[in-house]
Amino acid sequence: MGACLALCSLASCASCLSGSAPCLLCGCCPSSNNSTITRLVFSFFLLLGTMVSVIMILPGMETQLRKIPGFCQGGTTILGIENKANCDVLVGYKSVYRMCFAMTCFFFLFSAIMIRVRSSKDPRAAIQNGFWFFKFLILVGITVGAFFIPDGTFHTVWFYFGVVGSFIFIIIQLILLIDFAHSWNKVWVENAENSDNKCWFAGLLSFTVIYYALAITAVVLFYVYYTQSDDCTEHKVFISLNLIFCIIISIVSILPKIQEAQPHSGLLQASLISLYTMYVTWSAMTNNPNRNCNPSLLSLVSNISTTVPSGDGTTGQVQWWDAQGIVGLVIFLFCTLYASIRSSSNTQVNKLMQTEESGGEGGGEGVVGEDGIRRAVDNEEEKVTYNYSFFHFHLCLASLYIMMTLTNWYQPDTTTQAMQSSMPAVWVKMSSSWLGLGLYLWTLIAPLIFPDRDFN
Repeated sequence: MGACLALCSLASCASCLSGSAPCLLCGCCPSSNNSTITRLVFSFFLLLGTMVSVIMILPGMETQLRKIPGFCQGGTTILGIENKANCDVLVGYKSVYRMCFAMTCFFFLFSAIMIRVRSSKDPRAAIQNGFWFFKFLILVGITVGAFFIPDGTFHTVWFYFGVVGSFIFIIIQLILLIDFAHSWNKVWVENAENSDNKCWFAGLLSFTVIYYALAITAVVLFYVYYTQSDDCTEHKVFISLNLIFCIIISIVSILPKIQEAQPHSGLLQASLISLYTMYVTWSAMTNNPNRNCNPSLLSLVSNISTTVPSGDGTTGQVQWWDAQGIVGLVIFLFCTLYASIRSSSNTQVNKLMQTEESGGEGGGEGVVGEDGIRRAVDNEEEKVTYNYSFFHFHLCLASLYIMMTLTNWYQPDTTTQAMQSSMPAVWVKMSSSWLGLGLYLWTLIAPLIFPDRDFN
């Protein structure tokens, strides 16, 4: 998909540089609607920045950079010229903070520019759907400038920006998962009813059982490995509360009155949300600075310690590429791609995500111009199918989430220039899981509370 978008964006330079909204298409692109192509390319910018951040934080990257003659400060000089590059900033958590700071500023800029764009007839819509080369230059320029920011208190302040932004993004992730689960259940149930093929029902039942089995297994493992008989009280409360909440939403989703008001609600959605809630619970517990309650996954399977004690037995150094971080990146990639191509029929989720239902979204065939080149269809002449400003704000929050995920939500220590676990990250993740469960419960009971409103 990334290669396809890269080829498409390069092939469309002539159209995009001239400011026309419809970008040129190549045959491999999945959609010919202008709104979808634009979201995919902006998402590609985000994924490109994510890839750069991943490369920068790879273990041993600084050592490899210092091997380049004359590149790093303090290294070997070339022809007596003093080295200027600070390799401490170019790699590690500092580089991730600066790269994600640049992406956040880039998407926040476009979020501000695109406020209240109603249709593609707005002159700003041409900026949204074209000029890709110049947008890329702007992103590169902001990124270069970010690496000249002095250390000082930048990392500490930006950490708290990352915590708040990631809190909101986790909620948006859950909304997207709710939307995906509702759409999935609706499509498969309709296919089963229209074709009289029971395999669709069997598939729904199978996935529901698998998700619940994984969630229950996770709860058991949490109690075994992340609690102690005389310690880890917070973990016991977190696990127990979220288990109770997941049982509640599962029961509510199949109540007769809920089924009458929401015919497509069911255990599939509840099972997927329960599994995601258990992931967030696990992710929160891995940020507990108390190492007695927070064993690393690698130490559990191989009895090898992957942390370095700080002297008091409570904190350790950053462990890159732990399991919860990798799972978080996978979920992030799925939600980002889904947010770029989604066309939901769920009214409540559309309102939460600031989008509109559009029958033409994702299904156009494109328009062939006089030059024989296929172009994207402008499907937003009357009304935009998604809120431009909110979409960029979503990518802005995604940039902060990537920063926190790649650094394991560890807090920079300005005195030691190291990273440490922190309880604020634990509470942010847990509170976001509770708020997300509340949002899912709202999608179930809203038609009962407001019977006069249309929730079909």
